[in-house]
Amino acid sequence: MSRTIIDVHVLQTVPPSNLNRDDTGTPKTAVYGGVRRARVSSQAWKRATRRAFEDLLDPDELGFRTRRVAELLAERITAAEASLDGGKALELAAETLHAATGSKIEVPRRKAESAKRNGDPEPAPESSYLMFLSSRQFDGLARLAVEGAADIKAFLKAKENRERARRIADTRHSVDIALFGRMVADSADFNVEAAAQVAHAISVHQVENESDYYTAVDDKNEKEEESGAGMIGTVDFNSATLYRYAALDVDRLRDNLGDGRRSDQPPHEPVRRAVSAFLRGFIASMPTGKINTFGNHTLPEAVIVTLRSARPISFVAAFEEPVLTPLGSGGHLRGACAQLLAHISDIEKAYEVTGDPSWVLRAGTATEPLLALGTEVTIGGLLDAVGDAVTARLTDRTPQTTDQPHPPQNQDRPA
Repeated sequence: MSRTIIDVHVLQTVPPSNLNRDDTGTPKTAVYGGVRRARVSSQAWKRATRRAFEDLLDPDELGFRTRRVAELLAERITAAEASLDGGKALELAAETLHAATGSKIEVPRRKAESAKRNGDPEPAPESSYLMFLSSRQFDGLARLAVEGAADIKAFLKAKENRERARRIADTRHSVDIALFGRMVADSADFNVEAAAQVAHAISVHQVENESDYYTAVDDKNEKEEESGAGMIGTVDFNSATLYRYAALDVDRLRDNLGDGRRSDQPPHEPVRRAVSAFLRGFIASMPTGKINTFGNHTLPEAVIVTLRSARPISFVAAFEEPVLTPLGSGGHLRGACAQLLAHISDIEKAYEVTGDPSWVLRAGTATEPLLALGTEVTIGGLLDAVGDAVTARLTDRTPQTTDQPHPPQNQDRPA
């Protein structure tokens, strides 16, 4: 059966920066093709992409990944019923979350002992690990908690109510949960398989980390005998032309999100909005490591998006042999474009995948050779073209009936 996979390939030049550092503060690196490369972890760029969603999607389309789930749910319980506040709301929240996810929601021992020593109020209960729930799931659990507020433990002992709680926590997934997945340690059946895969970004060339020695002057030091710096230090950095790659399984995304519910909304609109947000967010986002120090706010010089029908294909092997800078030619971008074009052409011809539609977003003369790979577009044109192609694919696969209307959407399906 034909699939719908979106491949995203990005070439992006970043000046001196420290986008993603290790436990010593040094920019992360990796050895590839026998030489050391600059590296930005997939987690760092997924985080940056999720942060970009805040400007691209409505709040009710997003989720929260936190240990403070009880506090968030308590706030919504109080918003739904003002008489349920403070400790009562937290109690309801903890019991409801436990029934919904199987995870213990309790006050951390360390925080409880510290509060007791200092005579502070008891802290709010927390989950023992980061829990990822959508805004709509919080709203649904809040309504359930209010319904059973008179005796929440007895209410949730009823099998029907426990199942309702579990159903709420496992439906109506947010866009970020549908894209990046969810793991619930205490209940594997609540796991959500990610629709998006993001590779570690690596430089197309060899990189050596450098170190900047800096000083800071005390503005109020007027003593001649203390004329030295008020502070000295070092910060590590590198600069690189990065190859970034992501794959989006649209079929998995559709299953995670479900169809649109509103009568005025096309059935595949949630998927289209999620695809658009992911593309724009992944392409234009930037991890914020040391961003105030280096101000490395660049955008990609080249983006290639391909709509696959079989399986995702990364072209990182184009740079297994590192790009070299010919004498007097300047940077690595031109060579990277040449190597990428040659590799893509060879792979697609050898594996007979030349029929998949592709779009090229680019800037500058160095990227002109990439136009041979697809239709040139702007960012807006890219989002429209991919959105139209995805919608057409999904529509073609939607079963059509002519003798009766479609039944109403199950209210427990993800949206």
